[in-house]
Amino acid sequence: MAAAASLLLLLAAALAGGDDSDWVRLPSKCEVCKYVAVELKSAFEETGKTKEVIDTKYGFLDGKGSAVKYTQSDIRLIEVTENICKRLLDYNLHKERSGSNRFAKGMSETFETLHNLVHKGVKVVMDIPYELWNETSAEVADLKKQCDVLVEEYEDVIEDWYRHHQTEDLSQFLCANHVLKGKDTSCLSEKWTGKKGDLASVGEKHSKKKSRKKKKKEGQKGEKEGAAGLLPTGEALEESGVQEEAPLTHSPADEL
Repeated sequence: MAAAASLLLLLAAALAGGDDSDWVRLPSKCEVCKYVAVELKSAFEETGKTKEVIDTKYGFLDGKGSAVKYTQSDIRLIEVTENICKRLLDYNLHKERSGSNRFAKGMSETFETLHNLVHKGVKVVMDIPYELWNETSAEVADLKKQCDVLVEEYEDVIEDWYRHHQTEDLSQFLCANHVLKGKDTSCLSEKWTGKKGDLASVGEKHSKKKSRKKKKKEGQKGEKEGAAGLLPTGEALEESGVQEEAPLTHSPADEL
C-alpha cells in the first residue's frame, strides 16, 4: 500500500500539469532555436578535429582549383546542416524540469524510477503502454519538425556564421540576433545545473570521468613504454620481467 501510494504521488507530481491542455506542450521557437544552436556547436566541434584536406580540382574540366582544409570546406557545412535535426531525436522530455530544461538527452528521472519499479515487480498502471515508454514523445517529434523548417529558413544565416563569425557565440548570432529578434529570448539563458538524484546528469558525469580515466591510463602506459626504451638492454629486459640470457661458460676441456 505504501509503495502504491508513493507511486501515485510520484506520477501526480511529475506527470500532472494542470488541465488537459498542459499534457502536451509543444516546444516554443526559443526552445527550438536553443537546441538547434546547441547541436550545431557540438557537431562543428566534433568535425573540427580532423586535418583532412580536400582536393577541389576534382570535378573541374579545366583542372583548376586548390586544396582546402575539410574544416573550412562547404562539404563540412552541408554534412552538418543536413543531419543536425536528426540529432534532436536523441532528446527526451523531462517533465520534472522547468522551462527549456525539460528537453535533454538521457532518460528522465521519472521514467527511470518507473522502469526500476517495473523491474522490481511493482505493477505500474499508466495511460501510456509500457512498450511505448521509450518512444519519441510528441514534443520531441515537433522539436525535430520545427528544426527542419528553421534550418531551411535560416540557411544563409548559418552559412554566414560558418564563414565569417565563428568567433561569435552561435546561440547569440543565430537565435538572439536573427530567429528571435524582437521576441522572447529568455530560454537561451536557462541552464540546467543538475540536482542530486538526477540520473541523466549522473550519466553524463560518469561518461566524462570514464573518458578522462581512459586518457590518463593511456598516457601513463605510453610514458612507461617510453622510459623502458631508454634503459640499457639488460635493465629493460629486467624491467619487463625477462632476464637477459647469460653467456655459456667455456672451459679448455670442451675443446678436447
